Amino acid sequence: MKADTQTVSDNTIDLPAGEAPKISRRVHAIDWTQASETLNEEGWVILPKLLTAKEASSIAGMYPDNARFRNRIVMAAHGFGRGEYKYFSYPLPPLIKALRSSLYPYLASIANGWLDRLGKTAEYPAAHADYLKNCSVSGQVNSTLTLLQYGPNDYNCLHQDIHGNHVFPLQVAILLDEPGKDFEGGQFLMSEQRPRMQTRGMVVEPFRKGDGVLFTAGNRPVRGIKGEYQVKMRHGVNRVTSGRRRTLGIIFHDAV
Repeated sequence: MKADTQTVSDNTIDLPAGEAPKISRRVHAIDWTQASETLNEEGWVILPKLLTAKEASSIAGMYPDNARFRNRIVMAAHGFGRGEYKYFSYPLPPLIKALRSSLYPYLASIANGWLDRLGKTAEYPAAHADYLKNCSVSGQVNSTLTLLQYGPNDYNCLHQDIHGNHVFPLQVAILLDEPGKDFEGGQFLMSEQRPRMQTRGMVVEPFRKGDGVLFTAGNRPVRGIKGEYQVKMRHGVNRVTSGRRRTLGIIFHDAV
């Protein structure tokens, strides 16, 4: 695996030297107790203002720079929906690396708590670098972080992101454009399928530019009358009716 170093470039869309601690403090300031409670109840929670408007626009502006990416996916070619996305290459842009590494310890604590509820042993180390080492042992060495772009009539079918044996159970998507101004439609969607019950659909809102949504990537535990059981979660994007909608997708495991 290539070294994921925070090499600061002269490009203004990268993270200036010394800015990483600001990202860390921003993540630390989140009320994680409340966020965890909402996540347990709904399967998702909004993390407001993870990025400033300038930072969000800067990341969105990376899309044409193919040197930053390892692959481009046209969704219609694979039956995923309409629109496209690109996988970032390692090393990640410093701003994005800082977000991923700052968020991970809080999410690992939640994920290990879910395993404990199911009577399973904790398997997510406190440091993201250590988790990526576990992915590497299984041959998962490629970046999964994505920059997604939707135009009019584009959408993303409900799905789960699985890239190998190691699948981290939580993801974060950060909206890089302003709904109602830069685009119309394009709501972030979730579905929840409980055993022997009809599927529940959810619209994630209010979701503004720079906000992140923390959501269940696969299954999550729910407490029932007879104890804990798992529900299957999927996510997608409703049809964009006008404008352009771009999103940063932060996945915490690597891909084969």
